[in-house]
Amino acid sequence: MVDVAEIRAAVGAAQDPELHRSLDELGMVRDVRTSRNGTVDALIALTTPESPLQEELIERVTRAAEGVPGVRKVRVQLTSMSDEQRASMMKGLLGDAGREVQVGSPGSGTRIIAIASGKGGVGKSSVTANLGVALSKRGSSVGIIDADVWGFSIPKMLGIDRGPTVIEETLLPPEIYGVRVMSMDFFVRPDQAVVWRGPMLHKAMEQFLVDVFWDDPDYLLVDMPPGTGDIAISLSQFLPQAQAIVVTTPQITAQRVAKRAALMARKVEQEVLGVVENMSWFTGDDGTRYSIFGEGGGEALAAELEVPLLAKIPLLPAMREGADAGMPVAVVDPESEAAAAFDSLAQDVEARRPKLRMHPELVIS
Repeated sequence: MVDVAEIRAAVGAAQDPELHRSLDELGMVRDVRTSRNGTVDALIALTTPESPLQEELIERVTRAAEGVPGVRKVRVQLTSMSDEQRASMMKGLLGDAGREVQVGSPGSGTRIIAIASGKGGVGKSSVTANLGVALSKRGSSVGIIDADVWGFSIPKMLGIDRGPTVIEETLLPPEIYGVRVMSMDFFVRPDQAVVWRGPMLHKAMEQFLVDVFWDDPDYLLVDMPPGTGDIAISLSQFLPQAQAIVVTTPQITAQRVAKRAALMARKVEQEVLGVVENMSWFTGDDGTRYSIFGEGGGEALAAELEVPLLAKIPLLPAMREGADAGMPVAVVDPESEAAAAFDSLAQDVEARRPKLRMHPELVIS
């Protein structure tokens, strides 16, 4: 006979793929039984009947049970939590947070990094998506807010094909490559345009921070819209601890415009981590590097802002193709120049911890 207690412990230790908690902690294990021939029957309660990751959950439970000596076959049946059980579970996860922004707040372990630029077309979203994947590959938990409510593109770039799960009015962001994402793309039909003014934009950003279960990731990257408008102002109020990375291209004209995003960050007392120069060069089949968009923009901007040039990202067909197909270059071509540049950028970001901010009254002269 297989030890039922050992099986029960193994199944209970398996993690739910959406909430990243053990099934025991979430109260999802309803029953575990064994037979003399080594067959295990497990009854698991889904957090919601529409859970999109049911197959992965079954696979995790099966693997956990099969790891116990003597188990020959595992049969998993699914039910769902009652409204009361679901409410109790979410209260345990959320505590008494209320309507306050918790992610990135003082005491939180999350680093908020805004990826900004003064203009569109510099590859800011591509940098955000690939940096997120690179940080995840290095072992960090990562979230991305696609804050460009007019030109949202992060879900498409990462290949996310489903929206968030809703549990008790809380949104669970879909996850891929270890990166969780929230975007207006999940709420707007392809034939719709977002025509909003300041108050609605402010409310949308608040909901992305308050109504989403981010679960204190190591990093929350914010793909900012171009320029220095309402969303940039709102996010600076919600996330005063944020750092900023400014993206530009080698063009001097782009560098001049990108400077405004850095000035905006400093205006709201956000630390500018550095500059990323995108589309720095193209390497031909002959091995020669061609500076298609000129040279020097990244270096000039970094020198003017007195911050480091964190990375120079080459122009690579795989990046464009990956963005269209939902396959980031950091995943599909990990040996490429671009993937190496994003890994180096991730290492640099890890090393540049936020500067300690002290209240004036606490400064000792």
